[in-house]
Amino acid sequence: MNKDAVAAYYARNAERYHSLVEHSEERSEDLLEAGEQLATLLSGHRVLELACGTGVWTEMIAQGAASVVATDVNEEMLAVASELGEGLDNVTWRQADVFDLPAGLEGEGGKFTAVFMAGLWSHFDRDEQDAFLAQLKKRLGKDVLLVLVDDEYIEGESGTIARTDAQGTTYQIFEDEDGSRHELAKSYPTDSALRKRLGNVGKEIKLARWEFYWVLTCRLK
Repeated sequence: MNKDAVAAYYARNAERYHSLVEHSEERSEDLLEAGEQLATLLSGHRVLELACGTGVWTEMIAQGAASVVATDVNEEMLAVASELGEGLDNVTWRQADVFDLPAGLEGEGGKFTAVFMAGLWSHFDRDEQDAFLAQLKKRLGKDVLLVLVDDEYIEGESGTIARTDAQGTTYQIFEDEDGSRHELAKSYPTDSALRKRLGNVGKEIKLARWEFYWVLTCRLK
């Protein structure tokens, strides 16, 4: 399945991935602005973060959140994230699959009031988008704030689209450090496409775009 290939790619490239993000000067201004706005947006919330990766966004949202349970399917990613985020006292690190969220993630802090995910929506094919949204609706219930952040297409920087399948999902070629190549789903959705996909589970949908990132917020129905 596509989700397994995506997870395996990031597990193999955890250390390298963080290094690439950390030293991307072109994105630093957008990251700073996005982080400040997201910290304000999530201020006081008990946040479930999905696919936290190496914790780049975790540190930003933790500045405003009451608490963050930062999850990732990969032990390799969590190892990097927890080491780099060692001083984040309001963050708990847990291994979890976004398609099969375990019971008890809330711990003693009470029900989550917000869920945050950066960088993974674009890797879902259409079926995975539906499965993910159904899982959120079932697991978290009504009125929880959903915040999705992902990449904008940047000419000359974003990868070339290798193919488009019958469902309209686009794919790009990703390389490991040793040059091994892997075809993974990677999409750059329009505002109308995002509203259509989220409309069945979300209300009060809002979208904003920076140069390198887009952000969608809504309340789960």
